[in-house]
Amino acid sequence: MRPLLASTSLAVALVVWTTPVAAQSVSEAEAEQMRAEIRALRARLEAIESRLQADPAPAVSPSDDRDIGKAAGAIAKAGPATPPTKPDGVDITWKGSPRFAQGDKQFKVKGRIQADANHVSSPDGIEDPGLGFSNEMRRIRLGGEGSVGSGFSYKLELELSDNSVDLVDTFVSYNAGSWQVRLGNHNAFQSLDELTGDTTGSVMERAAFTDAFNFERRLGISAGYASGPWLAQFGVFTDDVGALANDSDGPSGGDENNSYSFDGRLVYAPRIGRTQLHFGGSAHWRRLGRLVDAGTRYRQRPFVHSTNTRLIGTPSLNVETEMHYGLELAAISGRWHGAAEVHALRAERVGLPSVTFRGGYAEVGYFLTPGDSRGYKEGIFTSAAPARPIGKGGAGSIQVNLRYDYLDLDSRDIRGGKQNGYIVGLVWSPIQYLRFNLNYALLSYDGAIALPSGSTGYDVRVVGTRFELDF
Repeated sequence: MRPLLASTSLAVALVVWTTPVAAQSVSEAEAEQMRAEIRALRARLEAIESRLQADPAPAVSPSDDRDIGKAAGAIAKAGPATPPTKPDGVDITWKGSPRFAQGDKQFKVKGRIQADANHVSSPDGIEDPGLGFSNEMRRIRLGGEGSVGSGFSYKLELELSDNSVDLVDTFVSYNAGSWQVRLGNHNAFQSLDELTGDTTGSVMERAAFTDAFNFERRLGISAGYASGPWLAQFGVFTDDVGALANDSDGPSGGDENNSYSFDGRLVYAPRIGRTQLHFGGSAHWRRLGRLVDAGTRYRQRPFVHSTNTRLIGTPSLNVETEMHYGLELAAISGRWHGAAEVHALRAERVGLPSVTFRGGYAEVGYFLTPGDSRGYKEGIFTSAAPARPIGKGGAGSIQVNLRYDYLDLDSRDIRGGKQNGYIVGLVWSPIQYLRFNLNYALLSYDGAIALPSGSTGYDVRVVGTRFELDF
């Protein structure tokens, strides 16, 4: 009887495995009835097995054979079990917000929240309500990004900042192998610090020269080519979408704005062992056109954005063209990173000699938490998830950064002032996408707004705090 039972069981298995996947569908009630029959038949088969173990040659009754046959028929009718599938083949993952993907098409909601509370000391004798304590929602951003197939992708972001809603990254891209072409409102490759996201920077605000030289996103078309450690970027741009939409009459009106620029950047980023290196340079030429009559100013806040006071800055200049260029250097090795940039801008004035302004920074950073390192991708610093976040046996990542920030707005007859900034930054990321910042800055000015005593050289101390959520 053992051979008979074994052969019968084999027949059951063959029936199960050869049943077509597209078996006849059954109702839920019929399916539940079959499950009950299978459970009952399984119990009887287990009883038969117990008898076999107790008796070397037990007799298997005809009813036992019928039970096995019924089991085979019920299993065959039910069909093989198949794992559940997602509707329409859509794959859903989590990257701070849901990401939906189907083949080469995908979509993800993006957002950003940054809130600041800061204090800027007031030099003796200066009574400015913009100094002292200030706080703001630094950025509130909402948008989405995705791809529509065949190499085409897009990004659309709206940002509430400075009491207005602006378009930030808003473009369509096409990717083909090593090439990328982008059309829309995006950054003109001005510097490593400017291109690095504001939620992945080492300190709360970018280097002083990036604001003083009026770096911003502009409407244009660009192309990028990446091959191994090399990255080349080039674009032609007009002005930012806000300026182009200005409905005022005169030189500031968007309909009269005929400014344009040519911008390029080249990066060599080899990886040697565990060390990521970065060498970069950029060059930019801009013709302001009708904006000459509107005037251009180069000025900077005392580090934090929540105050509108500028202690150094040039008067309004009638600038016809701008030529500026910069050099970039960076390295990441384990928990350490370092970066430095220099940038110079030459402004050609109408009927007057050109003036040249300069800026730069140097920084070093270190993660106090083992396993953490600064991210890097496609020629810029990026975010990196904590190695041991809260909830998974750790306290998140903790990073300490030191930065020297230099800005010189003195040239020829223009005395805009100089800044030497010394900044300490502490960044805590308890989990991915969430960061808390504590910054202290000592800003030493020369040629700044004069005190009542007539002195233009003094120090200002800044304490900055921020929480930010980026997804």
